[in-house]
Amino acid sequence: MLGTAIGIAAWGLITGVAMGKSGLPTVAMVAMSLLVFAGSAQLAVLPLMSSGAPLWVVWATALCVNLRFVIFSAGWRPYFGHYPLGQRLRLAYLTADLNYVLFMRRFPEPKPAPEQLPYFWGGVACNWFAWQVPAITGIFLADAVPVHWGFGFAGTLALLGVGLSLVSDRATSVAAGVAACAAVAAYALPFKLNIVVAIAAAVAMGLLIDHGTPRRAPPPDGALDDKT
Repeated sequence: MLGTAIGIAAWGLITGVAMGKSGLPTVAMVAMSLLVFAGSAQLAVLPLMSSGAPLWVVWATALCVNLRFVIFSAGWRPYFGHYPLGQRLRLAYLTADLNYVLFMRRFPEPKPAPEQLPYFWGGVACNWFAWQVPAITGIFLADAVPVHWGFGFAGTLALLGVGLSLVSDRATSVAAGVAACAAVAAYALPFKLNIVVAIAAAVAMGLLIDHGTPRRAPPPDGALDDKT
C-alpha cells in the first residue's frame, strides 16, 4: 500500500479542500470524512448538498456511486463470510477499491487462510490514514487554497486514475466507455442525475457482456491423465 499511499493522500487532500469550500459546517465536513469514508461519493454529493437538493437525491446518488462495493463484498465473502457480524461490519467500513484489487492479487484462491486477515488490516490501516489525515487537513486549510488552482478538475483526474486502474478486460473496458458516453449524453439532467444514468448504463452493459460470453466447459475427468 505504500506505493499507492501518495496518490490516495493527494486525492484525499483534494476532496478535503472541495469539502472546505462547499460552505458546510466544519463539524459536518469532518464527520462526513470519518463516517462516509468514500471519496467518490463525497465529491458526488457535495454540490447537491450545497445547492439544497432533496435528501433522496443525495442518498440515491451516493448509493449509486458506491454500488461497486456490493461487488467487492461478494468477492470478499468466501474469505471473510465466516466471521461474526460485528467484525464483518468493521471490515466493510474500511474496505476500499485498491485494497480489494491488491487483496485479490495476493489471494486469488477464494478460500479462508490465517494470513488473510492480517494482510487486510495492514492494507486498510495504511489506506485509512493516507486518506483521513490529508482530507481533514484540506478541510481546515481550504480557505488558504486559491479557487483558480482548479482542484475540482484535479479531483476528476484523480478519480479517473483510480477508475482506469480497475479496467482490466473487455467487459470493464466496454462498460467504462458506455458509462462515459451516457454521462456526457445525460449531462443536462438536474441534480447530477447523469451520474446515475451512467452507472445504470455501465451495469447493464457489463451484465449483457457477461451473459453473452460463452463459458469454457471443464475438461473431462480423465483428460489430464490421458495427456500425462
